Amino acid sequence: MAIFSPEERERLRDELVSAAQKDANLCGAAHTGSAAASRLDRWSDIDLALGLKATASYDQVIAEWTASLYQRHHAVAHVDVMRGTTLFRVFLLRNTLQVDIAFWRAEDFGAIGPNFRLIFGEAKTPRSTPASSAQDLVGMAWLYALHVRSSLERGRGLQAEYMLSGMRSQVFELACLRCGVVAKQGRGLDDLPEAEKDAAARCVPGSLEPVELNRAFGCTMEVLVEEMRRLEREPESGLIAALKEMVS
Repeated sequence: MAIFSPEERERLRDELVSAAQKDANLCGAAHTGSAAASRLDRWSDIDLALGLKATASYDQVIAEWTASLYQRHHAVAHVDVMRGTTLFRVFLLRNTLQVDIAFWRAEDFGAIGPNFRLIFGEAKTPRSTPASSAQDLVGMAWLYALHVRSSLERGRGLQAEYMLSGMRSQVFELACLRCGVVAKQGRGLDDLPEAEKDAAARCVPGSLEPVELNRAFGCTMEVLVEEMRRLEREPESGLIAALKEMVS
């Protein structure tokens, strides 16, 4: 089974756009993701937003597009993600290409982020989704840290590493927010300044040995405390003391 090529991906993108333009149930369509931002590379997937007319049957349109992806384009599986009333159906094709089709109701069809390029129709006024709260990230980081500690104390190395990974994600999302790069899903980590990238690398354990997990835990906690101090000149001293106690 061959991996998809960029040429195959773009042929399929053109086919899907053509199908959208011919679909009488749609009032609009747009490129989203890397194609909308002109950042396509070898491993980019296809992201397409479809706006459904108010008179269209939401379930029927989704069923028809799903059947087409399976029957015409060799999908082998899909997974659904709901955001409000919008369904994001993510398909995996036989050649391992990912195809994301978002089904928007007419009254909601429009950009929710910077990567949105209209193909046809009319989009609603762009709106943004709330950015991650720095304080929420801090809270989730110390919650993960508690589970890192308990996993280590119980001798459960794999669980400790899992929880440490969650903690590290929150901590470096904080760093991404501070540095003005994309924070979600690690997409901005490689765009961080060298000092932050070096810190992130130090926080990754080299093995599941307890001494190495504890070392990485301590590094991650140091970065968390430093990010807290950058957020607030006088961060809550009781919280910092408790955090330091976790790794002492």
